[in-house]
Amino acid sequence: EDGGFLVAKFYRPQRWSDAAIREEHAFCQELVDAEIPVVAPLADDTGETLFTFAGFRYALYPRRGGRWPDLDNPDNLEWLGRYLARVHNVGQTRPFAHRPRLDAQSFGVESYRFILEGGFIPPHLDVAYRSLVEDLLQQIDAAYAAAGSIETLRLHGDFHPGNILWTEAGPHFVDLDDCRTGPAVQDIWMLLSGERSEMALALSELIEGYELFRDFNRRELALIEPLRTLRMIHYAAWLARRWDDPAFHQAFPWFNTDRYWEEHILSLREQAAAMNEPPLVI
Repeated sequence: EDGGFLVAKFYRPQRWSDAAIREEHAFCQELVDAEIPVVAPLADDTGETLFTFAGFRYALYPRRGGRWPDLDNPDNLEWLGRYLARVHNVGQTRPFAHRPRLDAQSFGVESYRFILEGGFIPPHLDVAYRSLVEDLLQQIDAAYAAAGSIETLRLHGDFHPGNILWTEAGPHFVDLDDCRTGPAVQDIWMLLSGERSEMALALSELIEGYELFRDFNRRELALIEPLRTLRMIHYAAWLARRWDDPAFHQAFPWFNTDRYWEEHILSLREQAAAMNEPPLVI
């Protein structure tokens, strides 16, 4: 009605249940109600946000512009830390009933099994992949055990720079379709990159802003590299699960080649070394 543009987001069949999608939408609205700049789906007069057309489910969002966030700016990092704490304050008020958890079983073990059972690994890399990932999963389990009891809550779940749009007024956040239950640090570590010293400096700025609104459990820092490793294993399986869709062959032509799996194994070996390093300290 106001002449603005809309973005239609279509949901793949069997990717999420209707209940899970509506729970994502409700979480978005909770964040908006808390004055957190999330781009939430639009509702009709009955409050419905999930619609169907020709058998396909979709949601409508207002189109928002913005640029890639400057994460070299400490003020921006502190700003993001403040918003993340507020997201997590909302997230802890109630649990998800229909959204998944982020844990070693779902992101690691199940992803690993799918890749193996689907025959995606080239024969000459099979032994190397199996032994490496099984060792990584043991390292991850050990890291979780050493961290002890960690609070879990509703998360954005995929809080990387591509899901942050920056304008002169500041940031706004998009794409909560991977929101799930997990540790708070999951929404923090994806903003860290570069050398260890650079990550420690950025982390310090993020947590400085975060702790203006919410305490942060330092024991979660030991989960940063395990969570990064789980994301890498899970992402490979995410692509593999969609490889029967011809559109994915066009969008990801580099996937499922010998070179892809060779580089994937190399990256996982680097993660094995990273998980042997002491956690970042702030």
